[in-house]
Amino acid sequence: MGTNLMSTTSILLCAGLGAIISSTYSVKKPIKESVFGAHGDFVVVLKYAIVLTMLSFSFVCLTLSTAFINQVNMLICIPQNVKSMVTPEYLTQHLGKAMLLNIIGNRLFYTAITLQLWIFGPLLPFLSSMLMVCILYNLDYVDGARPRSSQEMDFIRNDP
Repeated sequence: MGTNLMSTTSILLCAGLGAIISSTYSVKKPIKESVFGAHGDFVVVLKYAIVLTMLSFSFVCLTLSTAFINQVNMLICIPQNVKSMVTPEYLTQHLGKAMLLNIIGNRLFYTAITLQLWIFGPLLPFLSSMLMVCILYNLDYVDGARPRSSQEMDFIRNDP
């Protein structure tokens, strides 16, 4: 569900950026020098193009992740046969691909969200990236992992 939500959000943001880029109004111009930074025509086009490209790649990765997860869900229900090509290793390989694509797609999405603030100048993406590093660090690493007691280990070993 999370992968579908992220892929839908990234393609909707792509559509919104496409509408902004193709508009003839002055909405393409960010707030006039409110936050220091370059706002020339080439730089504005470069900023929009980079964000649009990252959101597009995020959509592709998240969509492929959903496809691999659906394939694993269908193949896991196939009865085992000696001549079957569907082995546990095959399923593990596809599930690993799905998780890798999900991680890449999420990272591209979060980076694109940070870079969208780049349209208004360099200060906001810097602050956003510092916040994003703290958030993603806490998601990636588990701190304070306590050692298991002997009762928990006995339960794990004897679990059928």
